[in-house]
Amino acid sequence: MVRVDYNVPQNEQLQVTSTTRIKRTVETVNKITNDGGIAILMSHLGRPKGEVNDNFSLKHIVDAVCETLGKQVIFLGDVLDADVEAKIAQLQAGDVGLLENLRFHKGEEKGDVEFAKAIAKLGDIYVNDAFGAAHREHASTATIAKLFPEKAYAGYLLYSEVQSLKKVLVEKKSPFTAIIGGAKVSTKINILKNLLEKVDNLIIGGGMSYTFAAALGFSHGNSLFEEEMVPVAKEILEKAETKGIHIYLPVDNLCADKFAEDAHSMFTIDQNIPDGWLGMDVGIRTIELFKEVILSSKTILWNGPVGVFEMEKFEIGTRVVAEAIVESTKNGAYSLVGGGDSIAALSKFGLSKEVSYISTGGGAMLEYLEGIELPGIKALEEN
Repeated sequence: MVRVDYNVPQNEQLQVTSTTRIKRTVETVNKITNDGGIAILMSHLGRPKGEVNDNFSLKHIVDAVCETLGKQVIFLGDVLDADVEAKIAQLQAGDVGLLENLRFHKGEEKGDVEFAKAIAKLGDIYVNDAFGAAHREHASTATIAKLFPEKAYAGYLLYSEVQSLKKVLVEKKSPFTAIIGGAKVSTKINILKNLLEKVDNLIIGGGMSYTFAAALGFSHGNSLFEEEMVPVAKEILEKAETKGIHIYLPVDNLCADKFAEDAHSMFTIDQNIPDGWLGMDVGIRTIELFKEVILSSKTILWNGPVGVFEMEKFEIGTRVVAEAIVESTKNGAYSLVGGGDSIAALSKFGLSKEVSYISTGGGAMLEYLEGIELPGIKALEEN
């Protein structure tokens, strides 16, 4: 029984638009089938909220799974169907089956023991290869592992995700630089606080940097800004100073008069952003500053862009950060990149294969960075 994370993006015709998450499970599936085992894959897709919904059926992704794995995949239907055991019994060594969306049952998200038992009776060994769901205490990620004492394992993807995070948080080489961007301080508070116990340098960019600038007394104009987070930003800045950690914020900005590609733009001479203007990217001096810090680093963690890179006019800051990470990696640094926007930026600039590791974890990666013990991983370690 292999828990995978096939919560893949689809278009309006329900065709899979990115097979990245499926590709990352190929090694685990091949290990099982090449050794004569039968791999029964199970996943969630979307948020059907415990009810059957054809739009979220895994039958729509079977063709993409077959093509990506390079082998026939038999759709087995729902885990509670009366004939599912008979279907599995007919499979031969080396076969691959796929069960229906586990979230069609309320018991999945509740971590229900009886639902976990219904899954467990279909197999002999449990493998969790769904790092993206490891932070959920669900029936198929945490509860089920307890039903396979001495027979619960991590798949290659989950194992490599955890090892890569340990390389930056535990086995790090100094100087260790974390680049944290994105829109809001409120979504990254706990990560920032936890990283203050680990890093030598903390680069803060994106929309959240304007809240930090306000905490230092600079004007933010019409930029993204969280007034209620200013005290938190001050606390983080003060704690960093006490611990001797260098926090790097933008020293100048590229601003626009509206949030649009065709906006009028200008560079500020310092951290202050005039009224009527909003920060869209870091400025020239900031780019050089960030680049210098990244190139001197031995361990690098990147989560979140430093500007609105989706618009070509405001992509340069994020592009230079990505290029500097790649250059530092080539010089021997270990680089871990995670978060949908950072991964999208690497892809846009054609640099996806140039960093040490790309995490597909999303929420699981963020919680791990916050120092939270992930239920799916804890259950494996205990069983």
